[in-house]
Amino acid sequence: MIRAVLSIGANLGDARARLAEVFDYFRPETVAASRIYATAPWGGVEQGDFLNAVVIVETERTPMELLQAGWDLEQAAGRTREVKWGPRTLDVDIVQVIDLETGEEVLSEDPTLTLPHPWAGQRAFVLVPWLDADPDAVLRGVRVAALVGKLEPKDIAEVRAEDSGA
Repeated sequence: MIRAVLSIGANLGDARARLAEVFDYFRPETVAASRIYATAPWGGVEQGDFLNAVVIVETERTPMELLQAGWDLEQAAGRTREVKWGPRTLDVDIVQVIDLETGEEVLSEDPTLTLPHPWAGQRAFVLVPWLDADPDAVLRGVRVAALVGKLEPKDIAEVRAEDSGA
């Protein structure tokens, strides 16, 4: 069994419906979920705001099987990968995986699935919803609350709670 933190987001089409589909798909495995947040785009590409959330699941799947499930959801939502950090109908990222048998964070440098996500600790649109879903969360030995505290206030202010989430 693993516990995985999934960061989900969308800013094309009916973004709220896309996030709801992810919440519904993972509902049997979900142990926590954040509210939905409106967030400014990240990465310098001119585009509209995203809706983002975090879903925390406990599953028998392997991390690669979970990654494939995320890709399948993205494909079903019509996701295309044309512009790095560009607009998207759906994005499902695995932020962190914990092996529930050992309690250890799973580390991977595989370019297909790097764990934990290499930039998660720097992105307010990941950390703020994650903290909402799990106030005691830890990433690479550092409390997520402490990571949020190191972010620029402007970046935190750009992550605005929209509703109650899942």
